[in-house]
Amino acid sequence: MISRNTIDRVFEAARVEEVIGEFVQLKKAGSNFKGLSPFSDEKSPSFMVSPVKQIWKDFSTGKGGNAISFLMEHEHYSYPEAIRFLAKKYNIEIEETEQTDEQKEKASERESLYLVSEFARDYYHDILLNHPKGKAIGLSYFKERGFTDETIKKFELGYGLDDWSAFTDEALKKGYELDFLEKTGLTIVNETRKFDRFKSRVLFPIHSMSGRILGFGGRTLSTEKKIAKYLNSPESDIYHKSKILYGIYHAKQSIAKEDNCFLVEGYTDVISFHQNGVANVVASSGTALTSDQIRLVSRLTQNITILFDGDAAGIRASLRGIDLILEQGMNVKVLMFPDGDDPDSFSKRVSTDELKDYLAKNAQDFINFKVSLLMEEAKNDPIKKAGLIRDIVVSISKIPDRIQKEVYIQECARIMQISEAVLFSELAQIFKKTQREASKSSTQARPTAPVLEKTSQLEKVNELEKYEREIIKILLLYGNKSTDFIDVSDETIDAKKKEFYTNLVAKEIYLELQEDEMEFSNELFRKVYYNIINQLNQEENISIDAFINHQNVEIATLVTNILMDDEKYALSDWKRRDIFVKDVELEIPKMVTDTIFNLRRILIDQKISSLSKDIKIEDNNDTILSEIIDYTNLKKKLFTQLNRVI
Repeated sequence: MISRNTIDRVFEAARVEEVIGEFVQLKKAGSNFKGLSPFSDEKSPSFMVSPVKQIWKDFSTGKGGNAISFLMEHEHYSYPEAIRFLAKKYNIEIEETEQTDEQKEKASERESLYLVSEFARDYYHDILLNHPKGKAIGLSYFKERGFTDETIKKFELGYGLDDWSAFTDEALKKGYELDFLEKTGLTIVNETRKFDRFKSRVLFPIHSMSGRILGFGGRTLSTEKKIAKYLNSPESDIYHKSKILYGIYHAKQSIAKEDNCFLVEGYTDVISFHQNGVANVVASSGTALTSDQIRLVSRLTQNITILFDGDAAGIRASLRGIDLILEQGMNVKVLMFPDGDDPDSFSKRVSTDELKDYLAKNAQDFINFKVSLLMEEAKNDPIKKAGLIRDIVVSISKIPDRIQKEVYIQECARIMQISEAVLFSELAQIFKKTQREASKSSTQARPTAPVLEKTSQLEKVNELEKYEREIIKILLLYGNKSTDFIDVSDETIDAKKKEFYTNLVAKEIYLELQEDEMEFSNELFRKVYYNIINQLNQEENISIDAFINHQNVEIATLVTNILMDDEKYALSDWKRRDIFVKDVELEIPKMVTDTIFNLRRILIDQKISSLSKDIKIEDNNDTILSEIIDYTNLKKKLFTQLNRVI
């Protein structure tokens, strides 16, 4: 693990405007910088960077954070990967925390596997570009496929010589251990000899989400039937084919920006799409689609479009993937190319605009696709038609979202000309069957999610969270300030006198909430609040940086969003238009008391509502009525203090 000291040094050195400036064109806007959002298409800047606060906010998508969170959002790095990226950028040596000998050995072994794989990528790519046989055979093949020099370099394509151990000999000569060459599968070792796995093949390096080399796919150029056309690296500590998608590293930014991922089958499909201007595409590399691969895409988008060629047998075999995607709660569309075409060939014979236009106009939802695929053989056979309908309902049953389920049931009923009632009945039977099977394999069935009875309940929860967020905002922005508060006790209100006392804003809020024994209903707000109070008790000061740089991304994002709320006006350059923002700090005392009173008001409403329900089921109604009257009188006083009419 990366040491805390290294992480602190990275945060001290990293300048958010420098880091983001490598990816986004920023222009000065007062004390801040602004630019076009890298997460959406827009013409007017909504992306703001604050060098003073060392945070950023994208007002078009709501995303925000520090330099680390930007790399996690934009480059889709993990937290450690982002730290390592910045450590390298600012020449900071990475210290690792103390590990057991076993942990050190495991970490060292994994790193050695990565280093061997990266050497192999460089070696095979160099052979392709510079070796006479590499150029004559491997490079000629890629050129015949229509790939440009730029594309070949972008995907780091390679070639293995027709020599039993050319790569292995060179790797050993460079000091790489045979053990790691064997564990990555680059070298095959038996009792009598050692030889290259990818002998006489063109190579497609397989990258991780962050760009590290995990393995290779090799295609033979031989016409012999006994030789496998494609050969992949074997499973290893760094390569698990069911958990990676070819092209994900090159496609991740485009997938997030386009909010859609095209899924194809082969390496060349991906490369041809990229070359023709469509970058949000990945391949399952000939393997059946897995849940892990779908979850990898779900980090970037909730929308997948599966692209098929005209091979009906291959399409049928891939239908299972649709159900898997639906099961993950994602949206799936399907697109077929004209007979004789696959994604690779089609993208090569049309222009970029024609390709994008075809993709946009021909994608179908999965119901229409299944119907168009299977209806022809089922239309004159009632039994087959019933089977098709049942098959579609099974797919719909995989969808977690209840509203989506109902919409698809309605669509299925319309297309198949069958009543919705019958389809809902079938859906209920499938659900019961699933529950029975689940109860057999588990001692306790998964509880169903509670359903909100009334929209008004949701509105009250949202109103409560609104004021809870306001409390956090006041603490973060003004918690360290001392100010004069008005004593709003009953006596001073009745006498219409104003008495003042001075207190730290954070302490005032803490004492008020303690007096009422208030608990935050939102778990994230509760975590931030207790962190703030803990800081206050230990250091008598609230450190904003500790929250901006918090390892819990949710906390860091919430705090960043709150801190950047007041920067939004800078995007419109209000000062230039003679629009001046009121000095909020003059209103701090009123802001604090109003927010706390509103919290009390909502909680009192909830208590009155709860007691009103108890009247119907309890015998001691007089006691309950007395409580309701007391709470109602308290509510009246609150409204007086808030200058409202009850």
